[in-house]
Amino acid sequence: MSFKIQTLNKIAAVGLNQLDRDNYEVATDINNPDAILVRSADMHEMNISDNTKAVARAGAGTNNIPIPELTEKGVVVFNTPGANANAVKELVMLSLLLASRPVVDANKWANALAGKGDEFPDLAEKGKSQFVGPELKGKTLGVIGLGAIGYMVANLALKFGMEVIGYDPYLSVQAALNLDHNVKIAETLDTVFAKSDYITIHVPQTNDTKGMINASAIKNMKNGVRIINIARGGLVNNADVLDAIKSGKVACMVTDFAAEELLNQPNIIVMPHLGASTPEAEDNCAVMASKQLKDFLEKGNIVNSVNFPKTVTDNPIPNGGTRLCISHKNIPDTISKFTTILGEAKLNISSFINQARGDVAYNIIDVDGKVTEDIIEKLSACDTVNRVRAIYN
Repeated sequence: MSFKIQTLNKIAAVGLNQLDRDNYEVATDINNPDAILVRSADMHEMNISDNTKAVARAGAGTNNIPIPELTEKGVVVFNTPGANANAVKELVMLSLLLASRPVVDANKWANALAGKGDEFPDLAEKGKSQFVGPELKGKTLGVIGLGAIGYMVANLALKFGMEVIGYDPYLSVQAALNLDHNVKIAETLDTVFAKSDYITIHVPQTNDTKGMINASAIKNMKNGVRIINIARGGLVNNADVLDAIKSGKVACMVTDFAAEELLNQPNIIVMPHLGASTPEAEDNCAVMASKQLKDFLEKGNIVNSVNFPKTVTDNPIPNGGTRLCISHKNIPDTISKFTTILGEAKLNISSFINQARGDVAYNIIDVDGKVTEDIIEKLSACDTVNRVRAIYN
């Protein structure tokens, strides 16, 4: 059993070391890869081989990956939720401080005094009053999205003496258990907008969330609100925020997503996507992505996929047998076609797992005996099937 893995970005060595070289060929330039490891490279215009079975994003966001097209081809897309959460959490807290205390502008101003010699201390003392900013203590932070990063930000903000109000209509049981009981939960976004002195966003970019911070939303916010976006650039309508900063409605925005229109603008701090730029986060994401790929390629298991259902088996592949991994549209009567084809071939099913996620279904079928290529072709010919893969023992 050997696999070819293409890397589209520099992936931390500790992650690649999860893929033993006896069974994995890993390279940037590789033809017909079985899987792709990616960080931030844009894959939307990429010609992806029909042999590619999976894409693993060493990070949380996947808007650089053409998910609908890959789903249609039966390609599983993984991400690594939580692997970079601590790094992002720390940058969010720094951003809250930067949004409050104008240290970036103060630093630029102080550097401009170079060469003043003995005059510098007096000049600095006289000029510091222009860089006054509010404390976080006692202010209200609105956290939109209480997942792996959001709940950590909310909990830490409490330790800074802030009041915290959170909003997440999809709050998971695990996140709720992790959330400090002092975090208040809002029923609507407008409640967060109306009550918050600071707003930080921690949701994926989807058709529903794209441009969610816009003129309409800003109108419902407090005067002088400060906005933090370390999630995804497309969540914020930059033109509307610029107008709101000019009017004084928004006091400051800190964003981790550089855009030409935001550069050299007063009260806007732009960073070049530093959220997960720590050696610890890069290692964590690389290890998690590589392990998920390995588990999928060798055993067919799916964990942390953004387009396929979680499907896991601890059962070994039958000795001398076959594991069939079949992705298909979630349509009635599909599974009966599989069992009929296998039954007619006198192949016994020793284990069968079927999971669905919306319109997508995935099966792990363990069969006693070798499933031959002609049987795989019959399974693939079923009109709802996207992909059939056989793993032999």
